Amino acid sequence: MANIGYARVSTEGQELTAQLEQLNGAGVDKIFKEKASGVKQDRPQLAAMLEHLREGDTVIICKLDRIARSTKHLLEIVETLEAKKVSFKVLNINLDTSTPTGKLMLSMLAAIGQFEREMMLERQREGIRIAKDEGRYKGRKATARALSEQVLELLAQGKTKQAVADELKIGVASVYRIAKAAKA
Repeated sequence: MANIGYARVSTEGQELTAQLEQLNGAGVDKIFKEKASGVKQDRPQLAAMLEHLREGDTVIICKLDRIARSTKHLLEIVETLEAKKVSFKVLNINLDTSTPTGKLMLSMLAAIGQFEREMMLERQREGIRIAKDEGRYKGRKATARALSEQVLELLAQGKTKQAVADELKIGVASVYRIAKAAKA
């Protein structure tokens, strides 16, 4: 059972010093440090920390925005921690998932995140409905099926299905589908 810290700053010009002092003050045994934008999907030290964790460990961070780029991303990370039976502490808001209050706070964050997502989807559906009513929304343009004639022409020339897919920049499964439909 170890206390594992994670510290991140967004740019090379920023310093980790304040976070490292807070994490050391919280009694961490190991700190994973990163200088990368929080928006970046690929953060090697975050991935390394998640891989390093063992049951009973506690992840400690200074602020929520240091570990996650969005509510959704935070919840994904917390889900990973829960699956590994790892606790999670956020120093600036005194969140600790090893306590009932901490679990409640995290559940509230999850509920807010879910609500946020559902509201966004509702606004999106409404916008699409209005655009359709006004004749401005036609849906996604057909890709491979729009190229059916060309696919059949190239196949008739003796090209392989993979060669046709590569030439037309479509998936080979689409070429098979078009060929099958033409036979039927």
